[in-house]
Amino acid sequence: MLKIRLQRIGRRNEPHFRVVVAEHTTGVKSNKFIEKVGTFNPKTKHTQLNADRITYWISVGAKTSDRVHNMLVKAKIIDGKTINVLPQKSPIIDEEKLAKEKEEAEAKAQAEETKKENEEVKEGAKDDIEATEENKEENTEVTEEDK
Repeated sequence: MLKIRLQRIGRRNEPHFRVVVAEHTTGVKSNKFIEKVGTFNPKTKHTQLNADRITYWISVGAKTSDRVHNMLVKAKIIDGKTINVLPQKSPIIDEEKLAKEKEEAEAKAQAEETKKENEEVKEGAKDDIEATEENKEENTEVTEEDK
């Protein structure tokens, strides 16, 4: 798959970029590109793009990197919306708060378990009481028959 992307050619603290068409598997610094289609100087914001060749490569099936896509949209070479190229911030995770919530959840689950066990014990005790009452009634019936 072909990509239209930036290739840095500037010195240290002097960034300059080429806009090149290259295979997506080749490294950016390998200097193995198919065609140079423009330049970009981020300090002066000067861009020089060959619109005809860029539209040709896009029509052939080349994809653009996010930054190059935004450059082409600003230069009105392609239509579309700009893409956010900044990484999305991940939420700050408070580990202490998570640990407390986990402990509270475990304590709540354990309390529910003990409550269920207590209810089972109470039901068992009620069954035992009912069984003993039935035995007493049977015993009293037997004794009355004996008389």
